[in-house]
Amino acid sequence: MISRLWMFGDAGPVVHISPGGVFQFGGLTITNSILYGWLCSVILIVILVWVARKISIKPRRGLVQYIEAAAEFIINLVEGSFEDKKRARKYVAFFVTLFFFLLFNNWLGLIPGVGEALHVGSIPLVRPFTADLNGTLAAAIVTMAVVYTASIRESGGIIKYLSHFFIGSPLNPLYLILGLLEMMTDLTRVLSLSLRLFLNITIGEIIIAVFSYLGHVAAPITAAPFTIIEIFVGALQAYIFVILSVMYLAIAVNNASESEDQHLTEEDVADKISLRPKESLSG
Repeated sequence: MISRLWMFGDAGPVVHISPGGVFQFGGLTITNSILYGWLCSVILIVILVWVARKISIKPRRGLVQYIEAAAEFIINLVEGSFEDKKRARKYVAFFVTLFFFLLFNNWLGLIPGVGEALHVGSIPLVRPFTADLNGTLAAAIVTMAVVYTASIRESGGIIKYLSHFFIGSPLNPLYLILGLLEMMTDLTRVLSLSLRLFLNITIGEIIIAVFSYLGHVAAPITAAPFTIIEIFVGALQAYIFVILSVMYLAIAVNNASESEDQHLTEEDVADKISLRPKESLSG
């Protein structure tokens, strides 16, 4: 591939990995990826509000049914990950919103004109939000902040939440070291979430740019197969980001539920049994 690029006698395709500032707002530099992230958010809000008004008991066709199916898929994913469905429903709205936000940003980044087509000086006007490490890192930080906050609340406090990292007494040096290592590993989740999404979207952007360059006037044809692949990759990466976030939260919440069950007294168990229907006891 490199030798093929040299044959054209120029530097090859240009792909900007780092974001570029397009204008100043209140003393802050607004980059092209932030600008496009805002634009995608507005488009997402408009579409979801429109779909919400179209939802009815009778199934509808077109875009509405696909949005409903995707939302139902994420709802089932969240509810299926928690032992307590009532607790799971508290977090459904966040994870559904997160999924659609990442999915729309991944897909809208494939639209012709995004990237090198439009420039402000030498800087592209818009570029994919999820192809910017700052964007994926921000998404991961916000997501894990929600996960940690909910985990601490569901566990009954930060001390009880931290205790699940230690399999034995923290006074034991071995258990203490293992617990600290587990906590450090837990903190790396922000980096793993952000880097996985960033690298997959960025690599896809580079591949499309390279084959568009190699195709010259036939660029739409040479880049089409990889654009189609990136549509599936964008959906897959949004799903992976969400399912990992759900699992991180579900593990902490389910552990908290198990701890509550282990601390039940004999009277609590007797009360629970007495509240069961007689049919279940006789069965």
